Amino acid sequence: MAYKNNKIIIRGNKMKNTAEEITAERIKNFMDALVDNRYSVSFFHTKEDAAAYLEKSIRGKTVGFGDSGTLNDMGMHERLSAHNEIHSPMLATAAGSADFLLRAANALNTQVFLTSVNAAAETGELVNIDGTGNRVAGSLFNHEKVYFVFGINKIAPTLEKAIWRARNIAAPRNAKRLGKKTPCAVKGDKCYDCKSPARICNDLSIHLKKMNNMEMEVVLIGETLGL
Repeated sequence: MAYKNNKIIIRGNKMKNTAEEITAERIKNFMDALVDNRYSVSFFHTKEDAAAYLEKSIRGKTVGFGDSGTLNDMGMHERLSAHNEIHSPMLATAAGSADFLLRAANALNTQVFLTSVNAAAETGELVNIDGTGNRVAGSLFNHEKVYFVFGINKIAPTLEKAIWRARNIAAPRNAKRLGKKTPCAVKGDKCYDCKSPARICNDLSIHLKKMNNMEMEVVLIGETLGL
């Protein structure tokens, strides 16, 4: 079903709830807000359908990746590498290594950039926290198109709560995943606004609206994905 001037595409007829019981009405309101903020939006019930859509849409392009558990869960490196030249720091030997930094730099000069979000407000803002900056940088400039790919578990009612989610849920989980020894990773409960050199939340980026002079599409998936 096409919705609102073909900028929102809902694939199928039934919304799927998560454990947080995000209702179909809330999802629709969120997509309306994204369109008002000038994004194109596609909704898929499953990560498999979303991955197939991205594979078809991006075929033949150079593709950069931001670090994303969601994109890993979807197998996007494997799917896109068959028909595209990909540059991804997630394929580096170690985070922060020379290999990582080279791959991250190359990802900033691609036709398409794929990333996720740490949280999204129902009012249409997208929130990301970054430690090195490559993921946020890639979402801001220098591509033909940026895709934000995420599950409906990332949606929060307000911008304030979306920022809270990014800092107190996504960042501690990411720090733990990366093997950091920060207080949030060790205790796993909240952000401690620490001074650790291993801190990964050095930048907070809020997309208030779509950036100018670049296509941006939200690919929303009716599943719990990522952190």
